[in-house]
Formats: sequence, C-alpha cells, structure tokens
Amino acid sequence: MVVIVKCSLAVAVMISLACSAYAIKCYKCDSLSTPKCGLKFESDDSFLVDCSRMGTPSYLQNFFPVRNATGCVKKTLESVVGQPQIMRSCYFGDINNIQLGCQADPALSFVRQLGCDVCTKDECNGSASLAPLAGAILLFLGLARLLA
Repeated sequence: MVVIVKCSLAVAVMISLACSAYAIKCYKCDSLSTPKCGLKFESDDSFLVDCSRMGTPSYLQNFFPVRNATGCVKKTLESVVGQPQIMRSCYFGDINNIQLGCQADPALSFVRQLGCDVCTKDECNGSASLAPLAGAILLFLGLARLLA
C-alpha cells in the first residue's frame, strides 16, 4: 500500500514538473486603465494571457534577446497622481536574480517603482500574496517524510 502511494506521489511530481515546462499564463493589466487590476484585484479571464505568445519588452531586449517568459510579475508604481498603480504581466528574466528583469521601463521616467513581485505558477500574479506556494511545499515535504 505504501509503495503504491509513493509511486503515485512520484508520478504526480513528474507530471507537475513536465507541465511547468510549458508556457505560463499570467494576468496582464494595469490599474490605471482597469480599476479591477488594482490593489483589490478582481480576477477576470479577459486579463489572462499565454506568455509564450508575448515578446520580451523592448527595454529588456538587450538583456534577454528572444527569451520566453519565465514567470509572472506584479509591479507597484507610484504615479503622478500619488496613488499606487499596479501593473501585472509576464516576467522575462532570471527568477533567482530579479533585479534585471524588474527594471523600470525608461519610457516611464515620471513614475517611481515601489515594488516588484515575481512568481512562477499560472495566474500567480493575481493574488495579493505571491507566496501561498510555501504552504503547499511544506505539506508535500511533511507527507513525503510521513510516508518514508
């Protein structure tokens, strides 16, 4: 019985890893033109994009030429009106070193970037918290330990 559970768990992990090799889907919107995209995010399927169909933003192309999106991003900006503006999109860059990929667009010189949150799961840039994955990882490790 334990062997069957372990094998099932191993297959689930392998399927999960295989699925992560495909394109990620992220929310793409900004709160300036779409209030639903703001701090109190209201999920809407019309905001979802397949990141494999999006190119690297022009201001990042020198750093990441012809590279696929590696995650989702939620940037918090301070706009001219003083209210925080939220921009959600696909992330292009190294997940482990977000400094380059989180650069502000130089065309938006009048805007100050307050934050940049990067995540790697489908639709992960829609929630207020981008770290619910930690609980799932701990649960998985606990279950694996229990079955070992």
